[in-house]
Amino acid sequence: MQYRLDRYGNAVSQLGYGCMRFSRKRNGIDYEKAEREVLLAIEGGVNYFDTAYIYPGSEECLGRILEENKCRENVYIATKFPQYLIRSSAAIDRIFREELSRLRTDHIDYYLMHMFTDYAEWEHLKSLGIEEWILRQKNEGRISNIGFSYHGDTEMFLKILNAYDWDFCQIQYNYLDEHTQAGRKGLQAAAEKGIPVIIMEPLRGGKLVNLPEKAKKMLASESKGYTPAELGLRWLWDQPEVTCVLSGMNSEEMVKENIRIASEAMPGHLTEEDQNIVERIKTIIREREKVGCTGCRYCMPCPKGVDIPGNFYYYNLMYMEKKSSARFGFVQNMGLRKDPGFASQCVGCRKCEKHCPQNIPICDKLKEADRELRPLLEP
Repeated sequence: MQYRLDRYGNAVSQLGYGCMRFSRKRNGIDYEKAEREVLLAIEGGVNYFDTAYIYPGSEECLGRILEENKCRENVYIATKFPQYLIRSSAAIDRIFREELSRLRTDHIDYYLMHMFTDYAEWEHLKSLGIEEWILRQKNEGRISNIGFSYHGDTEMFLKILNAYDWDFCQIQYNYLDEHTQAGRKGLQAAAEKGIPVIIMEPLRGGKLVNLPEKAKKMLASESKGYTPAELGLRWLWDQPEVTCVLSGMNSEEMVKENIRIASEAMPGHLTEEDQNIVERIKTIIREREKVGCTGCRYCMPCPKGVDIPGNFYYYNLMYMEKKSSARFGFVQNMGLRKDPGFASQCVGCRKCEKHCPQNIPICDKLKEADRELRPLLEP
């Protein structure tokens, strides 16, 4: 495993474990499976584990694994404060105590203000005394590093970055989003201030794994044998400004493969040919993608039961693979479930759009997706 230093000289594994996508069973997270995968990751040198207050069951699962296997002190826990739920200073303490309890720990190594999109959100927290609260928690040893995760445009990212003495930040960044959201400009601005950057959505919700067939063939014939996922991860680790890349690993095979790549990849290791291949893949993807949805599910749940990411996944799949296979999968996964998740159930309330990190006009795009996907269901 390769390691990169945080602001205070601590070695952070350049591969981090994203705990949002722990495998689930009917009654919740599959604890035994998650335990095997987490312990395998720790054995392979991963020491950064990322979760959040709003990830169902994730904090509890991670805390239990670390406590029962007596490995809390071998890792860094990163979790997130749901700033969008906070209306009073009392709520700040209440939620933080709840997170400590869930995680079965007395301190958080990396604590993030979750999902900033606008400077006004930070202003709101300041009005509730968040700066004094952070200082108190740090002085009393309950928080080691304070940061924020971000979904918005570059200009607003820079404003928030410069608004406080942050210890680290977390951004969505991958070769398809190189110049959107915080983007490369934001990444470099943070690095210039000496602020470590944690990367989320490194493979854009799987889109950089499930490439169009044309891109897959080109990659297979012209690269060094890199898989689509490997190329996406190596593109990130090629950049010295990147501190840690999160991967939502939910199989032992994925853990082992990502550890292998993270043990080899270093800044500047990609060749000019590798970079050219990335640019060609980007061109192919953008020719066909219909909706820039990453599948993060921040838009969910829909009050009318629409499976928003599911509809967009199959809509994009129609243009990235075969229309017939995409529609067949759509019927299986949207129509044959107990509670269908069709886009036609949307009533246009636009509640989902307020939470979309990609700023997608969800209701409009759902209508498009429905027109394309549902002909197979018509009598």
